[in-house]
Amino acid sequence: MKSWFRSEDVLAVLVGVLIIGLSLAMLAGTNLLGWSVEVKEWTDPAKALSPSSKAYSSLGGLGALGATYLFLLGTLSAGAAFLGVNPTRFAMRFTVLFAIAFACWVAGHNGYIATVPDPVKQKKLGVEWSLGLTGEAGYLLALIGGLAIGNLSPRAAAWFKDAARPELFIKTGIVIYGAVLGAKAAEHHDKTAAILFRGLAAIIEAYLIYWSLVYLIARKVFGFSREWAAPLASGISICGVTAAITTGAAIRARPIVPVMVSSLVVIFAVFEMVLLPGLAHWILPNDPMVAAGWMGLAVKTDGAAFASGEMTASYYFPDAADPGRKWMAMTTTTVKVFIDVFIGVWAVVLSAIWSWKIERRPGNRLPLREIWDRFPKFVFGYALTFGGFFLIGQLNPDAIASLKSGNTQADVFRKLFFVLTFFSIGLATNVRRLWAEGLGRLALVYIVSLFGFVIWIGLAISWLFFHGMPAAGGK
Repeated sequence: MKSWFRSEDVLAVLVGVLIIGLSLAMLAGTNLLGWSVEVKEWTDPAKALSPSSKAYSSLGGLGALGATYLFLLGTLSAGAAFLGVNPTRFAMRFTVLFAIAFACWVAGHNGYIATVPDPVKQKKLGVEWSLGLTGEAGYLLALIGGLAIGNLSPRAAAWFKDAARPELFIKTGIVIYGAVLGAKAAEHHDKTAAILFRGLAAIIEAYLIYWSLVYLIARKVFGFSREWAAPLASGISICGVTAAITTGAAIRARPIVPVMVSSLVVIFAVFEMVLLPGLAHWILPNDPMVAAGWMGLAVKTDGAAFASGEMTASYYFPDAADPGRKWMAMTTTTVKVFIDVFIGVWAVVLSAIWSWKIERRPGNRLPLREIWDRFPKFVFGYALTFGGFFLIGQLNPDAIASLKSGNTQADVFRKLFFVLTFFSIGLATNVRRLWAEGLGRLALVYIVSLFGFVIWIGLAISWLFFHGMPAAGGK
């Protein structure tokens, strides 16, 4: 019990709940997290950073960065002591780790890299073109930076060992993410039960179909091991980063496996974001809600999915003030949120399947202890933060605005933990070995699955649940 308690899973829950707890002070009108540093899309580096709340605007971007770093340094150094790691050695190495990873995060928000291909947004930022990777490009740059250090200077990478803790970082981020999703789910449930029900039904049906097909193709056609096939199926079926990591934890895959899947998701989401909104309007000129649901089912990262929903709405409702835009955006967001929520349920399912069938020990009928040992405990933290925020929003709808405001500030840390995860995994990854395991084939599986059936099944299911539902604005 002592060994189980003093683990990264438990520490991730403690740190995540601490951050979310501070955000809840907004319910009492007290802002305890507004000093956290927010990274914005930029062309002028001086405008890249700012406090996440205007209440702390006097800090400026660099002041917010300093406050965020000191908070993480103190909290995680105490966590290192909790795990039995020398906190002084951890603090020194974490400082360098944070500096490099954060620089990658900022670079990924450069306007020419991150801005979605929307003429209005490009004009506002002052860029003539952009790659459209969204701010999640920072994850890719962090992974590339870690890979460069890990493969060109193994001794330098080994120096980071005490501080580079990808599983702790990603699990903490997911616990925080539960609160973000809980507040969003409460908001949309309050607005329309019909969209909520249809969105929930659609994602359950789509997910069960998606996951099975991708898993079978990866295993039977391309010959991948279960360690690769399961996170790949979850990454394509739900949301790349969170779903792939949670699945990897449930089946005890190496950390590099879900992160490489997540990287592919971010890259391919760009192509979806560019192609699908116009295609949706062309195929479904009179069905805006079907098009909106399709974006939530087909585009696999949160940022790209939400951006795709907004871009699709602009085709149907050119007037930015038209309420139809909000209904479409809400539909896309609702579907995507409930896809994310399903992550925790699927972790339980996979833990049971891997314990009972795939890695079953002789003589066991239903190995409950093995399921417990394999189950990623941080999912309890995810369920706690999601359930708590959803319940507060349901019991007191007037509190949703405060919950979301606090979440905006807490979500800064979720993103930072994800960036630290990507950089840390890059440090520990041998590219040659990874390529030998079939990285090129991994991309091919993704292409075949995404463009071969995932997009089209998503369209069919969205049609089934949203066809004929009118959007405000008369369409």
